[in-house]
Amino acid sequence: MSRLIAFAIIYALLTACASQIPFPEEGTATEPEPETPIAEVPERPFPNDSLYALLVAEFALRRRAYDVTLEQYMEQAPLLRDAGVSAHATHLTQFLQREQEALQSAQLWVELEPENAEANNTLADLLARRGRTVEALPHLAVVERQTGSANFPILLTGFEQLSDEQRAELVLGIDTLATEFSKNTRLLLTQALIHAEFKQYDLALENLQKLLKLEPDQPQAILLEARILAEQKVDNPYRRLQRVLQEKPDAKLLRLQYARLLTATDMDAAREQFEILSQQSPRDGDLLFSLALINREINDPGAASDYLRQVIALGQRVDEAYYYLGRIAEDEGDPEEAISYYMQVTDGPEYLAANSRIGQILVEDGQLDRNHTWFNEQREANPQLSDPLYGLEADILAQAGASKNAMQLLNEAMAETPDSTPLRYARAMLSEQQDDLASMERDLRTILATDPDNTAALNALGYTLADRTTRYTEALELISRALELQPNEPAILDSMGWLLYRTGRYDEAVDYLARAYANFPDPEVAAHLGEALWVKGNNDAAMAVWQDALSRDPEHPVLLETLNRLGIEMPGAIPADDFPAKNQS
Repeated sequence: MSRLIAFAIIYALLTACASQIPFPEEGTATEPEPETPIAEVPERPFPNDSLYALLVAEFALRRRAYDVTLEQYMEQAPLLRDAGVSAHATHLTQFLQREQEALQSAQLWVELEPENAEANNTLADLLARRGRTVEALPHLAVVERQTGSANFPILLTGFEQLSDEQRAELVLGIDTLATEFSKNTRLLLTQALIHAEFKQYDLALENLQKLLKLEPDQPQAILLEARILAEQKVDNPYRRLQRVLQEKPDAKLLRLQYARLLTATDMDAAREQFEILSQQSPRDGDLLFSLALINREINDPGAASDYLRQVIALGQRVDEAYYYLGRIAEDEGDPEEAISYYMQVTDGPEYLAANSRIGQILVEDGQLDRNHTWFNEQREANPQLSDPLYGLEADILAQAGASKNAMQLLNEAMAETPDSTPLRYARAMLSEQQDDLASMERDLRTILATDPDNTAALNALGYTLADRTTRYTEALELISRALELQPNEPAILDSMGWLLYRTGRYDEAVDYLARAYANFPDPEVAAHLGEALWVKGNNDAAMAVWQDALSRDPEHPVLLETLNRLGIEMPGAIPADDFPAKNQS
């Protein structure tokens, strides 16, 4: 897929030199030639106001006051309707990465110069980036007719988000162009990708065969063919890919993609390819990091640790490397060494993950004071992360069964930062776990008083009222509002389905719960959907849903409680006598 291009703004003055007309030789008779009329170039001088505005814009550009320049050009371009001004405005908006203004100026540029390849290519790219690929198609057609280099695969940007009608229109347009440009490899690749998306593998392979006859080493086609053949489970789906790599051993990008494909099926073969890549680029920390993860996956912790230390020595991906050294130490049964590695993670997404591991190790070992001291030190060192660190420490304590400690911690945190919505929400959820519904509701109502559209609070309170009380009218109001704000959120769909089930509207309940489970196959959603189906008498469907959820999480408490409460015995389910009953009110 293409990226936004930053254009340099260049001016050139073109001057024409008059040709000298030779005089006739002396004594040569000549007849005067008729004068050729000079075609007049229509002049359309800019209005004084516009000329002044453009001068202001250019001086601002020289001073790098880009916002001033952009404002002037965006104002003048539609007034002047001059192709040069619109082109200049488009280049500037792209340079500044202002996509909305870029789209607006590119549309005007194409309107003024409908056959300009650069204008059409820019507009097509901008439309595709916004998911408007059907609109981008005719502009790419212009580019192809003018230059023969249209990037047709960008039409598949956001393909899965298109409606069925939009997909059909786009496919029809691509197929129509393919009849005009029957040997265009980019179009053949686009068609193959579409067929692969619909799992029409034979048609995809047919397109790829045509493409590879025209361009035998086209890397995207080779990789797509390999993926399809692997999906079809044919013998050695990577035959062509391997042959190309033998012929071109330095094709690093192709080898990298091949290695990544292998990680799904053959870790040893993937390691071999990554080792070749690492030998070709010995200071590439990304390759060394990939080798570390692969070796950990195939249970070679020594090799994995060696690669991670090389990554650290290069000064690349240091925090990630220390985090995985910690995980390896845990795998090897050395929690103190693991903690020492985790403590060296200082930044990035691994920081909170590393602190989570430290907390879990310490709390599980009963070292609550040491754990609290560590988190206090982190909050002092990173005050901007105080809230998430409080929340993380509280969650670790609650998960370990130290709910009172967790509540005490959250109360201290709220005393420090009483306006923290995340901490107040965390305290509300902990209150619900402790069956203190009054405190839970008080905190959630406080959140909603300042942020009435907070969907997490709306849904949490609505679901709890539906599940733990008979205040169904209030629950319906809260959950309905949450659904208005996020109509396709599985957690909210589940809440609505459960409320409908609790009020005896079973058909509607199944509809909502099935939609939730389709988008988020969580065991708790499965418990709700299965129970609604069971009560409706659809026992086979209910059992299928529960069995599917059990196969993925055989110890999920809500799922097991549901089965035991209904007296349903299934393989892997804990017997009712061994499982505590759920509180019902």
